[in-house]
Amino acid sequence: MKGTFRSLNIRNYRIWAGGALVSNVGTWMQRTAQDWIVLTQLTNHNATAVGIVMGLQFGPQILLLPVTGFAADHLDRRKLLMATQLAMGLLALGLGLLTVTGLVQLWHVYMFAFGLGCVAAFDAPARQTFVSDLVTEAELSNAVALNSTSFNAARMIGPACAGLLVASVGSGWVFLLNAASYVAVLFSLSRLRIDELHTRHKVPRQRGSLVDGFRYVWQRPDLKAILLMLFLFGTFGLNFPIFISTMSVTVFHQGASKYGLLTSIMAIGSVTGALLAARREKPTMALLLMGAGIFGAGLTLAALMPNYWLFGLMLIVIGVSAQTFTTSANSTIQLSTEPAMRGRVMAIFMAIALGGTPLGAPIVGWVADGYGPRWALAVGAAAGFGSVLVGLHYLMKYRNLRVKLAAGRLHFSIDALVPVTRTQ
Repeated sequence: MKGTFRSLNIRNYRIWAGGALVSNVGTWMQRTAQDWIVLTQLTNHNATAVGIVMGLQFGPQILLLPVTGFAADHLDRRKLLMATQLAMGLLALGLGLLTVTGLVQLWHVYMFAFGLGCVAAFDAPARQTFVSDLVTEAELSNAVALNSTSFNAARMIGPACAGLLVASVGSGWVFLLNAASYVAVLFSLSRLRIDELHTRHKVPRQRGSLVDGFRYVWQRPDLKAILLMLFLFGTFGLNFPIFISTMSVTVFHQGASKYGLLTSIMAIGSVTGALLAARREKPTMALLLMGAGIFGAGLTLAALMPNYWLFGLMLIVIGVSAQTFTTSANSTIQLSTEPAMRGRVMAIFMAIALGGTPLGAPIVGWVADGYGPRWALAVGAAAGFGSVLVGLHYLMKYRNLRVKLAAGRLHFSIDALVPVTRTQ
């Protein structure tokens, strides 16, 4: 268990990871089935409607940001997660019952997507920072990367299963199976040893603490740069449900099973990227720049691919680069943030990573409808290249980036990061 999987030596983390994997598979099954019924059953291949669903599902990350970060820092994270996981299971159950009975309409999907988004707004920062309660600071980067591995392994399994189930028994049963999957994570949370949790740095409740996370980030040029890169990356680049569904249906004319397979193919790259991140001791800004640059290049090439299988091949490259960027950004922010501020800063991180979708998804969907899916991929590619420019600007302005040519090779050097303490 040394090296890549070292965090699994810790009992509490091992139990949590097992339950989370089962739940993640169910979540990806539901996402795939939900996008499919919106695109093919409830509309006539309307990518804008898929974008609206994504916007409603992720919009609450922004709307509820001050409250969700406060909750992650002040409440018992284990109990908070038990409440949010139960609520999400009930929402999946409700949508599943409507679908299997043939009563589901587009506005139902919108309503359940918004409800899920509200619950997930509390769940996401608590779940991200709960990792620091399960492992030591020395293992935190590894545990974050293994969490991403689990999430993306589920992305590899879930959509493929969903595609087969949608084709054989219908979308409603996919939603019901997802509802059942939440039992696993609830069971794992109940089995944790409370006395072995690292519940440190409890934050006193005081006036202004809700917005203290914004003040903290504002004093940190490094965090501001990473979050701006993430905003561009997540808002316009991480719209894979739109990219994959529209390319699969309208360009390559494939059915549900082949659509699910494309998402699983991309997850092969995502799992690879997460495992590579787990092997690294510490993420760097150079790794973020590399991930964003390869992501932009990958989407550019994917937009030019002439057939289904070559497009799928490029999705592997996109998956590796996207996971390299997002996992490195997550680890960098958690490791460089004071533990007492971690919940609120991670709430901002999650709000930007997921909450930018309400802005970007409808725009990307509109581009796909009006100009074609290939141009929608070009929008995502531009977001990746834009993130690289933001990172380079930060390194030049604050870290004195220097480039020189020696022995026919380019060499880069930067100044060390000066720690910034929080002002009261």
